[in-house]
Amino acid sequence: KPPAEFGADVAIGSAQRFGVPLGFGGPHAAFFATRDEYKRQVPGRIIGISRDAQGNPALRMAMQTREQHIRRDKATSNICTAQALLANVAAMYAVYHGADGLTQIATRVQGLTVALATAIQQIG
Repeated sequence: KPPAEFGADVAIGSAQRFGVPLGFGGPHAAFFATRDEYKRQVPGRIIGISRDAQGNPALRMAMQTREQHIRRDKATSNICTAQALLANVAAMYAVYHGADGLTQIATRVQGLTVALATAIQQIG
């Protein structure tokens, strides 16, 4: 279910380890979502989903507050490029495994997490 159905105004998450090998502490792609009434208070960019001429979903920049991607000569870092690369790696991880594969991975990780929590509780 979408986070809003649980009453959330904002939802955030990390894609660390979502197809990106651990190395040197990051950076890693993440996600951020908010209700429409708060979107103008959010810094950065909002990416939306449209449909291309064939009806396929297509990502597009829906809103922005910075123009580093336009005035590259004035940008002070390549953080956007680094984040885009990691987001693409994570996206290909999802494509490679597919919905069923991701469900299996999530179920396994959740089971291991429960086993770890149980073992820690038993230790005291």
